[in-house]
Amino acid sequence: MTDRFNGGGGRRGGGGGGARRNRRGGGGARTVAVRRTAPVVREPITLPSVMSVSELAENIDTNGIEVIRELMKLGIMANLNQQVDYNTAAQVAEALGWETSEQPSVATQVVADFESRRLENDADPESRARPPVITIMGHVDHGKTRLLDAIRSANVAGGEAGGITQHIGAYQVETHGRKLTFLDTPGHEAFTAMRARGAQATDIAVLVVAADDGVMPTTREAIAHIKSANVPLVVAVNKIDLPAANPDRVKQQLSETEVMPEEWGGDVPFVEVSAKDQLGLDELLEVLLLVSDVNELKANPDKSANGVVVEARVDSSRGPIATLLVQSGTLNLRDVVVAGSTYGRVKAMFDDRGKRVRRAGPSMPVEILGLVDVPRAGDTFLVFEDEKAARQLAEQRSATRRVALLNENRPVKLTELYDQVKEGKTAELRVILKSDVQGSLGAIQNALLKLNETMD
Repeated sequence: MTDRFNGGGGRRGGGGGGARRNRRGGGGARTVAVRRTAPVVREPITLPSVMSVSELAENIDTNGIEVIRELMKLGIMANLNQQVDYNTAAQVAEALGWETSEQPSVATQVVADFESRRLENDADPESRARPPVITIMGHVDHGKTRLLDAIRSANVAGGEAGGITQHIGAYQVETHGRKLTFLDTPGHEAFTAMRARGAQATDIAVLVVAADDGVMPTTREAIAHIKSANVPLVVAVNKIDLPAANPDRVKQQLSETEVMPEEWGGDVPFVEVSAKDQLGLDELLEVLLLVSDVNELKANPDKSANGVVVEARVDSSRGPIATLLVQSGTLNLRDVVVAGSTYGRVKAMFDDRGKRVRRAGPSMPVEILGLVDVPRAGDTFLVFEDEKAARQLAEQRSATRRVALLNENRPVKLTELYDQVKEGKTAELRVILKSDVQGSLGAIQNALLKLNETMD
């Protein structure tokens, strides 16, 4: 056996190869190694919240044409310089075989910081009692503005410069040595807009109801907004000086909307007032202070300021002006502020009576100059130590807002419209007609109107 296998035959590979063939039951079979290409393993990539089409192409290692083609499949017409948000970019990347995750942006970190600061106020040992922030709501003709003017005029020193002519959307009054802040919002739309942007600015809501008119549809809407905001409610029954005043009827109507007076076993204080004759104003202020004490409103004045934009406008001589309500911390002159998608250094501050101030503590409303652009009412603001970081955050928020606007205003395809009609989301199609002559325009209008008749 040994001689047979080792002796030759001159076979390549010697005896070992023969042994392998015999073990496999082999004649002349040969083993062929097949080289397989390993699958491409792509690491998940991190994408920013906003990027241009060319930046997206670079991140996913492809060319811009491929990205634009995928965007067109999503119904988005874009060029290389147009910006897209993360959700759109993730869909494109997934279609091209990439897994993605969103890069934590400065904006999300700041929002989390804003929420955490508010929650820290209760647990912070340095927190101190602060004035309550009160919003006056109600029907348009029930005397909201007149009641606020009466409260202010009764608490403004006689010869004070500026008087009550300054209109900045928020005011502070002092009674019994304590301050209260009132927000003068134009109806509950602004109130809702603030809540929609995450700014819970109100501590107490005052619902004004006229004693002669009673509960109106707008009153019911205001009650719904107050309940959804989950803030304490005080009812001011106004115009009790009128002969037709009937406060009991108001209580009865409000009890039907689950606003139960305290004297009827409920938890809502009712105060009868007359803004015209300035009756019951002191009692209303005392009730508001009592509700504030029950809720133990606190804030730490030694931190960097944060809060909410009450209103903003452009002045022809002074530029962008914003009314800020400080909710926590202290806002100082020369602080760098980010408000919504704009930023700037505070160049000047004025209180609600037009007097220059150098700092504003919790619950104090101030008008500031120095922002680059006009923020939106309801935007939150934060103080930054680094102006460069503030500018980056403002630019990022501005880009995100711009992308959202572009996505909202993109053309609607007829197939998408048909799907929306089937789902019951769209009831009408708005069409812009252009023609070279008036006669053609009329003919097309008539043809389109007949389509409506056919559908009916």
